[in-house]
Amino acid sequence: MTRWKPVPLLEAIAASEFGFSPNSEAVFILAGRAVAKSRSARFTPLVQFEFLTRLMGGHAPERGPLLVGGRPVRLALVRNPRARLYILRLQADGSARVTVPRGGSEREGRLFAERQTGWIERQLLRQATHPVCRRSWDVGTEILLRGERVRLEVVADGAHALIRFGTEAFRVATAAGDLRPAVERHLWRLAARELPPRVLELAAAHAQTVSRVTIRNQRARWGSCSRRGAISLNWRLLQMPSAVRDYIILHELAHLREMNHSARFWDAVARVCPDYAAAERWLKEHANLLR
Repeated sequence: MTRWKPVPLLEAIAASEFGFSPNSEAVFILAGRAVAKSRSARFTPLVQFEFLTRLMGGHAPERGPLLVGGRPVRLALVRNPRARLYILRLQADGSARVTVPRGGSEREGRLFAERQTGWIERQLLRQATHPVCRRSWDVGTEILLRGERVRLEVVADGAHALIRFGTEAFRVATAAGDLRPAVERHLWRLAARELPPRVLELAAAHAQTVSRVTIRNQRARWGSCSRRGAISLNWRLLQMPSAVRDYIILHELAHLREMNHSARFWDAVARVCPDYAAAERWLKEHANLLR
């Protein structure tokens, strides 16, 4: 890599404004890509230009909502030092959220969101035309169980109450107020009994070795896989049709061969789950009911 002579003034700015020292590891993101990474914090002309524009007040991140299809959409820019990419999500309340990775900037995060206004508009339309899972669950609330919509019911059971939905029923001390915490705990316990055996069954069928299966309450993913063969699954897989549940498990098992989302990874997924595209569509169409 070509080394550029450091500019004392710019290094001083870096030290005071960003906490970089001459011997610190520095990662700079410019136009959405890393342009420098080294143990010695040195600046390319591009990075120097970035600092100069900040000194002169140029390219400051614009505040306020995005304009999407003629309507304002609130935008939140949230830094995550563990993130590697800019990630855009539409929240249940209709606002947009951009995760800014380590080394990223709010300006680039906003520009990234502005380039995706077409996607945001489509998600807002889908949000308006598909029912959203209510934050609190009362008697009569419909939830998903194994791909079917079922209604929550409560009946007296001596000194306790019995919550019923679909094929499931369990006792609680009281059914007053929000039923969601009790129902979710029940589903989590049920998933912990049902999902690990299914993972081991599918792993054996495809000559894979799994070291451990954990059931969690992830908010942003359906599952994950470690290099050591540990599979982690979201308990909400229990709310999905069996074909969609199996697709997610097979997806994670495919990561035992390819720890990425390359073309080779998707080829591996297609070999074990030829109809995975249908499962992906189901997940997108029912995402709001799985939150």
